[in-house]
Amino acid sequence: MAKANVKDLLEAGVHFGHMTRKWNPNMAPYIFMEKNGIHIVDLHKTAVKLDEACSALEKITSAGKKVLFVATKKQAKEVVAKHAQELNMPYITERWPGGMLTNFVTIRKAVKKMNAIDKMKKDGTFETLSKKERLQVDRQRANLEKNLGSIADMVRLPSAIFVVDIMREHIAVTEAKKLGIPVFAIVDTNSDPRKVDFVIPGNDDASKSIDMILSVVSEAIKEGQSQRRAEKEKSKEGEKVTAEADADFDAE
Repeated sequence: MAKANVKDLLEAGVHFGHMTRKWNPNMAPYIFMEKNGIHIVDLHKTAVKLDEACSALEKITSAGKKVLFVATKKQAKEVVAKHAQELNMPYITERWPGGMLTNFVTIRKAVKKMNAIDKMKKDGTFETLSKKERLQVDRQRANLEKNLGSIADMVRLPSAIFVVDIMREHIAVTEAKKLGIPVFAIVDTNSDPRKVDFVIPGNDDASKSIDMILSVVSEAIKEGQSQRRAEKEKSKEGEKVTAEADADFDAE
């Protein structure tokens, strides 16, 4: 499993927290010092917590389960989308749809509506509509794609969510906690780490910092996915050997 490197975290600016007057006292255990009115995160603790999070994520994905990535702030959107797409994991980088987790059935209906429109366009039904109706359908499809396109293939609730900025994504965190879904998150010095199952203390405002942390997380998830593929191959080989043995027995 990929290990967090303190030097790499330092170079990425993961240690830069918020101004001291904006801090959350519950982050005290993860703060190294104050410098020029800004809290500095203890990167040795970040490395330890990041390794713990990665170990748990590797275990989750090795079981073939999904992790939903959530980050709607400007600095994190592209970074999170890039990593999630590479991992073939669902993600939300636009507005969080209220009830995304707690009312998942309704969200799935919206996704099905989007798929139904796509089917209309493929089978020619779309062309039978009036110009005004086609325009309305196109607008509806675009809106659905913007908000739900990245989770179109998510047929069941995720087994974990990974959040960048738990204050901004507080609704997502609340919904996950209500359903008992583990929350992994980059937690800055202005946030309450008690709301998160796996805290990764660090700068959640800079793209470089977010990218650094997600690079390590991605390696762990890839390792989990690799283990999953290996297990499947091993299972297939076992079934093949059993089938061949049964065939030989029948032949006798």
